[in-house]
Amino acid sequence: MREWTTNTVMHSYPGMVALVTAKWNGEQNIMAAGWHSYISYEPPIYGVAIAKERYTHHLIQNSKEFAINFVPEKFAHYIQQSGMLTGKEHNKFEELNIEYEQGKTVSSPILKEAYIAYECKLMDQQTYGDHDWFVGEMSGFYKDKGVFAENGLPNWEKLSIPLYLGRSQYMLANKDSKVINLYRNNS
Repeated sequence: MREWTTNTVMHSYPGMVALVTAKWNGEQNIMAAGWHSYISYEPPIYGVAIAKERYTHHLIQNSKEFAINFVPEKFAHYIQQSGMLTGKEHNKFEELNIEYEQGKTVSSPILKEAYIAYECKLMDQQTYGDHDWFVGEMSGFYKDKGVFAENGLPNWEKLSIPLYLGRSQYMLANKDSKVINLYRNNS
């Protein structure tokens, strides 16, 4: 039975985890972020919540840019491990053997295995509780067209997406997942 409480209740999962990359002053990092969102289509704007103690927070605050990367199931270990190691003490790219290239409009790393990636130039930063919300105008895009269907949706025969459940658990959106269409043409 549902109960009312004054205790914080968090339930935003399952959901996609973004891999946020940033670079400043010769240092770069990658971190897993569960709290992120599109904010605007035109102009294209994306936001991500990052705690102040995260190394990536420092890099974005100084460089004024970041990248958002989404990886398929085969590279879900990037999500898990980049969330467990600190960039202050570890070079996650080397330790996790992550291949990347420098962005075209930002210096942030773009993961070679990302099926979608966004280059973002910081346009706003606001503190909300224990996180800062970084808002970036999307200045460049990467898309692996081979894993999407003609209608723009994932081709589940070619793409398996890890969805984070919490507590280091994931489920997969893939060809074995049930897809329902709630749209009915009433004409």
